[in-house]
Amino acid sequence: MPRSQAARKTRVVKPAPPRDETLTEQAYRLLEEQIVTLRLKPGDVLSEQMLSAQFKIGRTPIREALQRLAREGLVTILPRKGILVSDINPRSQLLVLEVRRELERLLSRAGADRATKEQRAQFQEIAQGMDRAAKSTDDIAFMRLDKGLNRLMIEAAHNDFADRSMKLLQGLSRRFWYMHYREAADLPLCARLHANQARAIAQGNTEAAARASDKLMDYVENFTRGTVSV
Repeated sequence: MPRSQAARKTRVVKPAPPRDETLTEQAYRLLEEQIVTLRLKPGDVLSEQMLSAQFKIGRTPIREALQRLAREGLVTILPRKGILVSDINPRSQLLVLEVRRELERLLSRAGADRATKEQRAQFQEIAQGMDRAAKSTDDIAFMRLDKGLNRLMIEAAHNDFADRSMKLLQGLSRRFWYMHYREAADLPLCARLHANQARAIAQGNTEAAARASDKLMDYVENFTRGTVSV
């Protein structure tokens, strides 16, 4: 039987919200992080009422956030029954990576070519943050920087079609990482690979950005194969 999340006393830590964030975006950000970092585990049963009380956000933004999470495969909405945090299917992760590899390369090249001056400064900041996360092995800092890098890459590429496709994969990839990284991952190495990718994009070097993307995805694929029996 799925476990009821209502019975669990989980302290909710809210990171500082981005400026101009709507309540729906805030609800999505908080819920997505709880799911990806396994504070809400596969099989947990959720409800709009419980989540609204937990996050102190109205039920309409919660409902809209859950609908987005359902489209991304992180929750399953069961009509008249509730919301279920989706199971993790390890074998499907390699299929996710087949698509993500091509999109990552495309976004890296496009971002290096099209990023604004402000976005390039943000890529540099993320690279520096990843360097710090590599030294401190701070997993939560790494996860938040990774999410920020993914979002910035999408914005800098200015490609709505890649945007829609990539958003469907990111949460699934981060949750799989978080579930297995303690047993199989080299977090400092992975953080440095992200830093290299961010710097290459910031510098406007399309070929270096593509190479950095491929090296990162090589590592992620090797990590995944180390946790999945295929």
